[in-house]
Amino acid sequence: MKELIYHRHFLPAMRRYETKKAVIDGTYEATFDQHADRVFRLVHALRHQCGLSSSDRFAVLARNSHTYLELFHAAFLGGGVINPMNLRLSAKELSYIIRDSGAEVIFVDRHSAPLLALALNEGTSFPIRQSILIGDEDDGVFDFHYENLLAQAEPELPAEPDENDPVVLMYTGGTTGLPKGVVLTQRAKMLNQYHGRLARPKMNDSSVSLIQTPMFHVASTGALLSTYAVGGTTVIVPGFEPQLVMKEIERNRVTSTTMVPTMIGMMLMHPAFEPAHLSSLEQLTYGASPMPLSLLDKLRKASPELELFQGYGMTESSASLTSLSPDDHRAGGERLRSVGQAVVGVELSIRNEDGIEVPRGEVGEVCAKGGNFMTEYWKKPEATQEVFRDGWYHTGDAGYLDDEEYLFLVDRVKDMIVTGGENVYSTEVENAIASHPAVQQVAVIGIPSEIWGEAVHAIVVTEDDASVSIEELTHHTRHLIAGYKVPKSIEIRTEPLPLSGAMKVLKRDLRAPYWQYHEKSIA
Repeated sequence: MKELIYHRHFLPAMRRYETKKAVIDGTYEATFDQHADRVFRLVHALRHQCGLSSSDRFAVLARNSHTYLELFHAAFLGGGVINPMNLRLSAKELSYIIRDSGAEVIFVDRHSAPLLALALNEGTSFPIRQSILIGDEDDGVFDFHYENLLAQAEPELPAEPDENDPVVLMYTGGTTGLPKGVVLTQRAKMLNQYHGRLARPKMNDSSVSLIQTPMFHVASTGALLSTYAVGGTTVIVPGFEPQLVMKEIERNRVTSTTMVPTMIGMMLMHPAFEPAHLSSLEQLTYGASPMPLSLLDKLRKASPELELFQGYGMTESSASLTSLSPDDHRAGGERLRSVGQAVVGVELSIRNEDGIEVPRGEVGEVCAKGGNFMTEYWKKPEATQEVFRDGWYHTGDAGYLDDEEYLFLVDRVKDMIVTGGENVYSTEVENAIASHPAVQQVAVIGIPSEIWGEAVHAIVVTEDDASVSIEELTHHTRHLIAGYKVPKSIEIRTEPLPLSGAMKVLKRDLRAPYWQYHEKSIA
């Protein structure tokens, strides 16, 4: 009997919790039975109306919704390979993804339709045969309307897929060159679900999970798959907006959610924020980018009873590699600077440029092994071989392990700044600057310097009512880190820093103006 397929999670929950509320999406609500009926109809529609096999790709370009959840569940039940597309990518990048993936069918909502039109105007010879509109009434431009598609379909549960069958084709953000398609199998995704359950064992049929991170991002797939499987309720918002998120947490008595540090900061700093809005929240998982210790302190003071988890991983690992537990957060101290220990089933190793493992405490590239990794970069065998060289997945992150195997990240390898022959890790400088109470956001990059080769440069966004000088920030930072790490220049801005769809600061955009006439890559 196959275990590492989503049938083993979805079908028992459907039977056990038939009349229980499964999904809340604004005014839309569905029980487990109602949700399953729509998913089974969608599987039938993908097979018969859309002409897809279980190995064919279908794309989704849309904001979060119960429909998106249905599309994910249909894919995991054998309806096809889902290609969730990043709404923050350019039309050129999306055009490339559509061609590269070979997706024959695309689901799009009205919000994203103009972006799709721009992507299709970037060229010709697209593989798409059918376009399906989600949400609003169709105006005749699309081949099908989603609700009409379901209405014409019969509930159908296809044959079980194999554990090694691809189920997700998820493209990375394209930080270096064009985006790469990450092929994830049923086995990889299900193992990641088990890893998450072991790291966060309290999730059960009384859980109410809020999905506010984009569904096109790997950080959302845990809640997309596991909440239904344990009989919990999934609450969905179209996208992150602090006041809406606080309202939905309070209204639906949400018990768990995932946020990136930028989102946490925006919520805590919102004029409408009050700790009472989060009173039902029991667990909060954060990750995807460094958490400034000053922001973590604000969160812990606002909600001292909240159980905090930090997760570290990437699309290629189906999400999770490590976890920092609530006990670690309560213990405080040096561990709060780490991203925790490897989850069960994952092995970590820190290696130098020659692929040799370095001693504990020494910085090198973070490498990992586990059953939750991708099988390949889609149609890129050389890139696949390179990233899996020597039998290890090479993350591109620089870090070290302490004596208890807690992983400390110091930077992305490509974000390391070499100034005057010294290595400076931007994350360390950012944490020092972020500890100043006037700082809301900060990004540190290397810029060209005739004297130093690269100079440390900080871009700072201050709190709305704060006033701080460059001299004050420099003085503050000099007391916390070595002199050669202190920024040679600081730029204070009022507008927010540019963010990716995963709410990470786009350092490539910040670097671009400085390096456009120099040889260093800005990716």
